[in-house]
Amino acid sequence: MAADPPAPVRAADLFVRHPANPILTADAWPYAVNTVFNPGATTTPDGGTVLVCRVEDRRGVSHLTVARSDDGVSGWRVDPKPLLAGDEDDPTNRWGVEDPRVTRVDAMDGWVIAYTAYGPAGPCVALALTRDFETVEQLGVVMPPEDKNACLLPRKIDGNFILFHRPTSSSSHRADVWLSRSSDLRAWSNPEPVLAARAGTWWDSVRIGMGPPPLETEHGWLGIYHGVRNTVAGPAYRAGLVLLDLADPSVVKHRSPEWVLSPATDYERQGDVPNVVFPSGLVHDPATDELRLYYGAADTSIAVATARLSEVLAYLLTCPEGETIES
Repeated sequence: MAADPPAPVRAADLFVRHPANPILTADAWPYAVNTVFNPGATTTPDGGTVLVCRVEDRRGVSHLTVARSDDGVSGWRVDPKPLLAGDEDDPTNRWGVEDPRVTRVDAMDGWVIAYTAYGPAGPCVALALTRDFETVEQLGVVMPPEDKNACLLPRKIDGNFILFHRPTSSSSHRADVWLSRSSDLRAWSNPEPVLAARAGTWWDSVRIGMGPPPLETEHGWLGIYHGVRNTVAGPAYRAGLVLLDLADPSVVKHRSPEWVLSPATDYERQGDVPNVVFPSGLVHDPATDELRLYYGAADTSIAVATARLSEVLAYLLTCPEGETIES
């Protein structure tokens, strides 16, 4: 008699918080800071993990600093100075730089950091290239205010790089996920719609933003995004899943109706901004099938949750198909 097939994994059970959480706090920094959160993540050829962390200083201004670990969880070595910081003489980032996403681009023999530059005109998207996480080549602002939550795919599609970002409409105040295309990382096409905040009382009804750079799989680009819902206690930030078409990432194949990670622990519910889970870094170990999702917790610390890629994809393939942005 054949054995019954295993029960499908529930959305709420896909990602498991690491018992060492939070894995990085302000106490780990070699200089005085207020909080550390919202890291971009990648692995290096030697198997180590690099986080590019958003660090808020005691003025309230953010910069980006690198932390390294052999196992991606413990033994973090934090650089003694920022990798990227704002410039008082540059109006685009006079008020700091925030929320990095890190993409390994083999064709450029380096990593592209997409981040939010913040100045008097509002937040905008900027890019920088690094080959060692010690020095950077700043490529400059690529999306004008107001725009943020940007991340880059690791390879060109039909001759173009693909950048996900979140422009805010001045007329409707919508904050959805769009993408733009570029052959050189400098001149970008007009944005194309990808993913919209859902109307009504959904967990992602107020605004959304792409998290880590989507991961290429045989079924499509696996994306993790944050969604916001207003509650009587203030906004709540949660994480959900989306699967995008490999040939045309503006096409949504599947989207999770439920969140997969929601503020539940003290370090996620209490902090400078309570009730926040903000996914921003993702690494995959093909040998073990493990995903490590790095996220900012309550705008105060950095945490990590793990999942199996095969289980995440199996769940996502059962989710509703397609996506329509309402006008």
